Amino acid sequence: MAKAKRVVLAAVAHPDDIEFMMAGTLWRLKEAGCEVHLWNLANGSCGTAAHDRDEIVRIRRKEACDAAKLIGGTMHEPLCDDLAVFYDARLLAAAAAVVRRVDPDLVLTHSPQDYMEDHQNVCRLLVTAAFARGMRNFPTQPPAPPTGKPAAVYHALPHGLRDGLRRRVRAGQYVDIAPALSKKREMLACHRSQKEWLDKSQGMDAYLNEMEALSAEVGKQSGRFAFAEGWRRHSHLGFGPEGYDPLAEWLGPACWVDPEYEKDLG
Repeated sequence: MAKAKRVVLAAVAHPDDIEFMMAGTLWRLKEAGCEVHLWNLANGSCGTAAHDRDEIVRIRRKEACDAAKLIGGTMHEPLCDDLAVFYDARLLAAAAAVVRRVDPDLVLTHSPQDYMEDHQNVCRLLVTAAFARGMRNFPTQPPAPPTGKPAAVYHALPHGLRDGLRRRVRAGQYVDIAPALSKKREMLACHRSQKEWLDKSQGMDAYLNEMEALSAEVGKQSGRFAFAEGWRRHSHLGFGPEGYDPLAEWLGPACWVDPEYEKDLG
């Protein structure tokens, strides 16, 4: 009997959000034999001080495609402009259609608490889209048949590792990304329009160095990895069996679950 396919969907707001906060984990999952899908729900239309809307959208789509190719992943098309990510019926129907077509076992998305609304709204859309994956009477656009297998949802740490009120956000589990750091850096470097913009305003290699500094800080928080990405696992209710944790199962020693975090859950 053929081994069941393991499918991962990384869904974020903007081109380069995956590369900043979750590409190391995605690469480790790819190396573990997973099929990976990358999806930016917004098209990057506001990420420039030099180009008009159509030009920067074209540029950033090409950069996202280049990054996806480096990991051998499937890229899915955006749904809207930057700052137009709203938790509404239209976007939810579209997001649910993608989730059903991909049929992921594991979903990586933003933190529910973050510094900007696009991130938080993508998080809400993906949680509900995954929750509604098996609801035959929930209409998607375009229409897609429901699916019934478990889907675990994991939330990345917010950019800056703090919520919008400046409070530290603590991870529940950590993935060792030291073996994937060079690939993560290579994927992030594909987003040249963003690197050039930030390098000019913040100094040489600020863009790539910030990513590495964040990864090192999360590694320090883990107490065991030099570079890490941190995750919080969503409630299993409506998504799968209690204790379903494919991230830890599939990555083994490369994923450490913090027992103190689990204890604090009560």
